[in-house]
Amino acid sequence: MTKPASAKASPWWDRGVHQDRRPRLLVRARIRVALRGFFEAQGFVEVEPAALQLSPGNEAHIGGFATDFVTSDGRGQRFYLHSSPEFACKKLLAAGEPRLYAFGPVWRNGERGPLHHPEFTMLEWYRADAPYGALVEDCRALLRLAARTAGVKLFSFHGQSCDPFAEPERLTLCEAFARYAQIDLADCLEDRAKLASNVSRLGLRVAEDDTWSDLFSKVVSDRIEPKLGMGRPTVLDLYPASEAALARRSPADPRFAERFELYACGVELANAFGELTDAQEQRQRFEQAMAERQRIYGETYPIDEDFLDALAHMPEASGIALGFDRLVMLATGAHHIEDVIWTPLAGART
Repeated sequence: MTKPASAKASPWWDRGVHQDRRPRLLVRARIRVALRGFFEAQGFVEVEPAALQLSPGNEAHIGGFATDFVTSDGRGQRFYLHSSPEFACKKLLAAGEPRLYAFGPVWRNGERGPLHHPEFTMLEWYRADAPYGALVEDCRALLRLAARTAGVKLFSFHGQSCDPFAEPERLTLCEAFARYAQIDLADCLEDRAKLASNVSRLGLRVAEDDTWSDLFSKVVSDRIEPKLGMGRPTVLDLYPASEAALARRSPADPRFAERFELYACGVELANAFGELTDAQEQRQRFEQAMAERQRIYGETYPIDEDFLDALAHMPEASGIALGFDRLVMLATGAHHIEDVIWTPLAGART
């Protein structure tokens, strides 16, 4: 019998609902084991960064979950659940760990939807003294490993498909803007009026308070991202330096930074950096991001001074964060991130 429209959906722990969800969850477990084996075989050590940090991160549009530590005498100190293990992992690089990875939950406030969940699983790994191009090779291997483990030849999402065994397309932001938006990005760098004119030409709304970064993001999300990773994975490379808060500048053109994102089926899977180790420049970028967060959201997060101190001791390195739940989604053909999370947040999903 069909439930009336007003009927409450069964919770994920309902036995029948769980049996429907379980095949994908078992694939998730197998992929997790396989990916761990990949890193162990290459001499990486798995680390377990503490979830409680002094700062959830200092990016303008990533929200954190705050909590208070209360001592036995009633004094309190504000901590945050980390939005990424990045700061802790880089401190371990400074401590001398040459290859490390972290596999576990992270938290981001204000995010819930088909591709977002407030608590999700991130796979993050770092290679000391390695060019960030090495991470592209890691990604190629991990996509293929996930597909073989899931027993699929294609990744799929909402009618789109991607061959995880195919050689990834490597596309710079300048090439992507020219191909999909007919915009000369290099000519518009830091020129808000010129970029706004091009955005208006595309038929996208330009608000008076839109910054250059806002306009850049509109073009990427509306005209570029939906076209990426179709048929084969896409590596979107060399972001404007202003859009790569923790990445070092490209030695070939310092207007751009060593940052790439990995896409399949129009879904962003991973975000990689050639890591910035200049503490002074990193502080300036954090301060600029927090000023922007104050402007938009009316709040800021503290800067982790311990992290900035560690940068002075950190070797040249490359690092990347991969959304594990999204990878499982594509490998299982799931339509919603909560279909591949063992115990999703209570309440109606969006």
